[in-house]
Amino acid sequence: MQDNTAYTVSLEEIHHTAKKDSPSGTAISLADQIIQSCARYRSWTSNAPSTNDSILIESKRIDPAPGTHHVQWKSAIDDIEIIHTAHNREGFAAGAVIAAEFLYGKKGVYTMKDVLGL
Repeated sequence: MQDNTAYTVSLEEIHHTAKKDSPSGTAISLADQIIQSCARYRSWTSNAPSTNDSILIESKRIDPAPGTHHVQWKSAIDDIEIIHTAHNREGFAAGAVIAAEFLYGKKGVYTMKDVLGL
């Protein structure tokens, strides 16, 4: 049986060339969640060599690309990959509307976890 320390985790995110933040907030959130759940990792690096205790986030800006996030766990035995590719911006727009409706009449700071009831 292989334990999770045998896997090296990396992230790749692709967005359109007008996107200003790099890495994206989603990529940072994914890396932070992996760091919280895997004691091996303590930090992430952006477009720079990773170390044994850091996760590499590779950011690419390519047109046209609404958004792709690729998380990969690699080991000597196998690879595990999760990829989400947005084909257009409709889902992002719908999420913004749902969040705005949730926030109507509220005060304070909320996250999408609040909006989605997670």
